[in-house]
Amino acid sequence: MHKVFISFHRNDRDYKDLLIKFNEDNPMFIDGSVDTGDISDDLSDDRIRQKIRDEYLRDSTVTILLVGQGTKGRKHVDWEVYSSMYDGTVNKRSGVIAVLLPGANPGNYWTAAHNNEKTAIYPGTTSWTSIDNRAEYERRYPYLPARIIDNLLSKQVKLSVVPWEKLDTNTLPLLIDNAYESRTSNQYDLSRAMRRANA
Repeated sequence: MHKVFISFHRNDRDYKDLLIKFNEDNPMFIDGSVDTGDISDDLSDDRIRQKIRDEYLRDSTVTILLVGQGTKGRKHVDWEVYSSMYDGTVNKRSGVIAVLLPGANPGNYWTAAHNNEKTAIYPGTTSWTSIDNRAEYERRYPYLPARIIDNLLSKQVKLSVVPWEKLDTNTLPLLIDNAYESRTSNQYDLSRAMRRANA
């Protein structure tokens, strides 16, 4: 099993708890995420970023980003995603999966970055469309953080976007394994400056 870091906005805490409970009942990954209160808000932004990067992401190899309606404007989420993609000396880059929570996928879209996901997760889908522009990604995924869209646009990154409803004991391990396998070959786009404040 792979060590997974779960990134989420505190408004979506219930979904993080459901995912952890689901994993406890059907072990699929080792939880390495941060719990509310683990990192003091009294610390400086730089110290919080360092703790996320060097303590919580250090041994994880896959990051699951839970995307709710308030996720994209949160600075701590952006720092966690950036740190997951950054290939540092203490923590190496991770594979990333974006999970669209109910209410955050108004058009019922998804992105299957790996061919085996198409048949295993979306067997009823017979026609696939390649997207190559930011405006269309933003239309389809209005709640995805900009850094995730930057990397969906990169041909050198395999990053899947999956609806919450598609997660089960078969699909979640497949997504985690695929993200793990892609992590070292992904050439993430980290050109966007890290968020300095919440939107």
